[in-house]
Amino acid sequence: MYLRETRQKRADGTVVSYLQLAENVWMPAKKRSQAKILVNFGRADDPETLDRLRRLARSLLRRANPEALAAQEGWKLVDAWPHGHLYALEKLWEEVGLRRGFDRISRAGGNRYDLERAVFAMVANRAVEPASKLYCFEQWLREDVRVDGADALDLQHLYRAMDVVEANVDTIEEELFHHLANLLNLDVELVFYDTTSLHFEVDDPDGDDNEGLRQRGYSKNGRGDAPQVVIGLAVTRDGFPIRHWVFPGNTVDVSTVAKVKEDLRGWKLSRCVFVGDAGMVSKDNLGTLAKGGGRYIVGMPIRRDDEVGREVLSRAGRYAEVAPNLRVKEVVVGDGERRRRYVVCHNEVEATRQKARRDALVADLELQLERVTAPGSDAHSKRICDLVASRRYGRFLRKTRGGKPVIDKTALREAERYDGKFVITTNDDSLSPGDLALAYKQLMRVEEAWRTLKTGLAIRPVYHHVARRIRAHIAISVWALLLERVAEHRCGDTWRNIRDDLRQIKLARLSTPDGEVWQVTEPREAAAERLKNLGFENPSPVVRVDG
Repeated sequence: MYLRETRQKRADGTVVSYLQLAENVWMPAKKRSQAKILVNFGRADDPETLDRLRRLARSLLRRANPEALAAQEGWKLVDAWPHGHLYALEKLWEEVGLRRGFDRISRAGGNRYDLERAVFAMVANRAVEPASKLYCFEQWLREDVRVDGADALDLQHLYRAMDVVEANVDTIEEELFHHLANLLNLDVELVFYDTTSLHFEVDDPDGDDNEGLRQRGYSKNGRGDAPQVVIGLAVTRDGFPIRHWVFPGNTVDVSTVAKVKEDLRGWKLSRCVFVGDAGMVSKDNLGTLAKGGGRYIVGMPIRRDDEVGREVLSRAGRYAEVAPNLRVKEVVVGDGERRRRYVVCHNEVEATRQKARRDALVADLELQLERVTAPGSDAHSKRICDLVASRRYGRFLRKTRGGKPVIDKTALREAERYDGKFVITTNDDSLSPGDLALAYKQLMRVEEAWRTLKTGLAIRPVYHHVARRIRAHIAISVWALLLERVAEHRCGDTWRNIRDDLRQIKLARLSTPDGEVWQVTEPREAAAERLKNLGFENPSPVVRVDG
């Protein structure tokens, strides 16, 4: 039996297709087979006809799953792979516009390999089982999963695709942003920006022959001994990454702002408020952000000898509660054009936590001092010098005239003054102090993105050493993060849980007396619920038939 399609041409020239269940029956008198119609399903373009076929297919598959089929004579289950998570990623890849973008680039470049499939394979690998490109090709694509269209790819195609990614990343991300802004109704009035460092297990920094990309600089993960790159990331209020930047490893955070502002200005956003942390604050940066009517919300570094420490934190005023564990008060310094608007924020829970940590540190410090200042000990011993120079203990120590280290009570009182407090400044008078504080707290969205990139997506170790491949690797990781964020936003759960539920949908390869059948198992309840939340139909039961 088979599904038969017949076409009829009407008087007006239109062609109508009908679907029927038929089988070939041998006619002895005519000495030939003849098609016998068993069931007429109706017109092929009728949604009800397609629904009937889907219900019939599901019913058949429940009776004829891969295990049951394999038990029949002449049927053999050759292999099976997890499939549901790749099916969802494929749908998301198409929905966000990445498939269309790389298909366009491929047509323009006249590539002799499937560029779009190569890039998707690398992005999917990063989201499912992060590995090197060599492992991705030799093991993951060949043994662990089946990615549609990847059979014709070679390892060289992955590397060549990375070069195309690096050359077109700016264009792709701009197209992505405008497409997603409409598709997901993104709130793009607030753009959160932060940087992180990504170190490499190499001995020497890069020279000019590799664009001087990997350099030693301030490391945010404690690896100042290793060459690194600096990555900048802009995300929306909902945590969707919209653009990233890769800077040489010795780039200071404050020097990245001008580039970011210029690139985002090119996107012609109607209104965009830049939100950054204290590492972005400098007089030049604030001027750059304010140019052309730009708006910003930035955290301020707190130092006892600057305007924030002298005037803002010491200014009297009553706090207003704007959220649980968050109180704010507004402080304005100066008049006219030189007027500067600050918001002092206080978190009582955080203040209690910081005081408890400091009390524990001081108790530990007292024990250390008892050991190193015992009678007869040298005031200039290495242990005492290490304590005074320590980043952990040194700020709470001072030396007496005799050179003896003691706890600095003034420093403790000064530190207590800052417990649970942070200060933000803005040039946007349309936002209330409460709105400013809540907007700044959402900067944690970027921190969540960094954690995901460094853990779940395993952006490092990076096995590439050529600058363009390093940039492409980072772009691929960011796009994997984007697909994950869309899935998480729709399902209200972590990608890890979504992925694990969807992995239960398997793709089975069956050998039959008449050829091979590639069949997808019926989704279990948890997987079906995930697909429903994502807005996707169940995968087609039969993927391929090889006669």
